[in-house]
Amino acid sequence: MMKILLINGSPKKKMSASGFLLTLQSLFVRGDIQRESLRTKGDHGRILKKLKDTGTVIFFLPLYVDGVPSHVLYFMKDMEGYCRVNQIHLKVYLISNAGFIEGKQNEALMQVFKNFCHACACEWCGGIGIGGGVMLNVLRILFFVFAGIFLLGIIISGVQRGDWLPVEAIEIFLRQIAIIVFLYSGVLFYMIRMAGAVNKGEFSGVKYTRVLVPSFLFIIIANIFFIIISLGKGGIFRGWLR
Repeated sequence: MMKILLINGSPKKKMSASGFLLTLQSLFVRGDIQRESLRTKGDHGRILKKLKDTGTVIFFLPLYVDGVPSHVLYFMKDMEGYCRVNQIHLKVYLISNAGFIEGKQNEALMQVFKNFCHACACEWCGGIGIGGGVMLNVLRILFFVFAGIFLLGIIISGVQRGDWLPVEAIEIFLRQIAIIVFLYSGVLFYMIRMAGAVNKGEFSGVKYTRVLVPSFLFIIIANIFFIIISLGKGGIFRGWLR
């Protein structure tokens, strides 16, 4: 059975878009799937050891200043030497997400990984550049909010009227889920397409997509989301710094 290593390159311990995309992609790929988080130099040795008996690696990264997050760049340097010394030839895929709304913003990062694969004698098999990374988290939160409201409505309907399957509540919930799936549709389409290539060990191409939210709405929603998160981290300015 083919071994596939999924590496989450986000420095965040919780609520990272990269971690969410990793979980999502793991639903579509087949094989012996292993997951790793890459946040510090202390993670390098553990992850590198797994490369010896791995056939495919998929990186999940946030876009930082149009490029690779610095802690991932240090790992790539170690991985290049490790692969050359141990004659490891991996198939490498990349799924990156940007805070910018346009997925094309990830183009430079794709080129970096293509050059990286050439340097470490691995096979560059393509990637997906996703725009609107903030919205991935917003939509994920909305799903759980809608699900919670739906369950609460069922309980209230059941207790008050004895109707544990309220048709109206079910219809509303299904419409809400359909909207979320539609907004994710470009991301889901290309991730499923890449998973098919991964399962066959083929080149998937480089594709760019985005969360299907109009740009003017994206700016408003992203600002509100960042303010709420910042307040939760100890205040607007302290939260931004954290």
